[in-house]
Amino acid sequence: MNLKLAYGRGFLDVAFPDDRTTIIEPAEQAGLPDERAAVTDALDQPIGCASLRALIKPTDRLCILFTDITRATPNERLIPWLLDYLKDHPRENLTLLNQLGTHRPNTRDELEEMLTPEVVRDYHVINHEPENEEALVQLGTTRSGAPALINRQAVEADWRIVTGFIEPHFFAGFSGGPKGIMPGVAGLKTVMSNHGHANIGDPRATFGRTEGNPLWEELRDIALRTGPKFLLNVTLNERREITGVFAGDMLQAHERGREFVRKSAMQKMDEPFDIVVTTNSGYPLDQNLYQGVKGMSSAARIVKEGGLLILACECSDGVPNGSPFDKLLRESASPEELLTRIATPGFVRPEQWQSQIQALIQRRARVVVKSSLPDEILRACHLTPCDDIASVVRDELNRLPVNARVAVLPQGPLTVPYLN
Repeated sequence: MNLKLAYGRGFLDVAFPDDRTTIIEPAEQAGLPDERAAVTDALDQPIGCASLRALIKPTDRLCILFTDITRATPNERLIPWLLDYLKDHPRENLTLLNQLGTHRPNTRDELEEMLTPEVVRDYHVINHEPENEEALVQLGTTRSGAPALINRQAVEADWRIVTGFIEPHFFAGFSGGPKGIMPGVAGLKTVMSNHGHANIGDPRATFGRTEGNPLWEELRDIALRTGPKFLLNVTLNERREITGVFAGDMLQAHERGREFVRKSAMQKMDEPFDIVVTTNSGYPLDQNLYQGVKGMSSAARIVKEGGLLILACECSDGVPNGSPFDKLLRESASPEELLTRIATPGFVRPEQWQSQIQALIQRRARVVVKSSLPDEILRACHLTPCDDIASVVRDELNRLPVNARVAVLPQGPLTVPYLN
């Protein structure tokens, strides 16, 4: 059989053996027939609170938090519709804040692509600055005692309108909801504390789990320390069509949205597979190898111990090269050495959580990557490069027993398989 694997802005056509391959995809969700009307209706009839228009006053300073370029949120539709809904609100009382977390700032061209040129031209749009102490306000501490720092624009506004989309998340349970504030607009020190060795290594910090997940519960608690909030989250299918709109009280609306996602994205499997092929759901999530760990994580849930995991992730934006994630991988002689370093008391590095998860996956399985990165860069990151996924699968099956099986996740972490 030939399957189309999401890759960059297109697809890879890959042949797999018909009799030994299981395709794992989200349950089909149709796009809403009128997306804009659904968004407007959700703003007027939200979950757990009054309509957005009834909540805000003309004198209120509003901070609209939007997801960055690594996320698939249809900002180019969602944000203009939201701003049109707020068209009677004084424009000087509106700030649009990019939820970068610890990612790099987005360029003006990228912001125009994400939000439309008209929004960037007509509104105050800024990137979050996770390392600029003057741009942050402390709201207590994390459980480990680090300062809980949140962007000043978000904290000092009268209302925070937190936008984004909900999908399974590999250590926070689900994206969206309070993640738009923490880590979306949190300080680097705060994120490093929350994403520290103990939380990342906790088995409860995984796909589909929020309550009881120490990492998610802390980010929720920190997000709740800010003032009044209104959530506008959507769910998407693989065509980036909006399948659901969840607006209103941050926790109640998010809970409703994540249960909607759970029904389509979580797929039960009876047994692990010898080979698991996954993507990172294509652009924008597969822009770099750092984000590619999400696709690895989804596949790792159903691969046999010692099995083969193949990731298709274009990496048009590099590792990113020279990033803390890149440096930490290169400085470590092996995944095991990296895990030892991260577990050393007092060792703290930005983005160590992503390299920790990659190394833990590599304890379980061999990882091969199809990307646009040079082979030497992938090897420096302790990964095996791959030019032809079909031939790698064929060679692996030839050395395995005749009952060996292959699983394919064409949309990567948009599907979260789990073992029964």
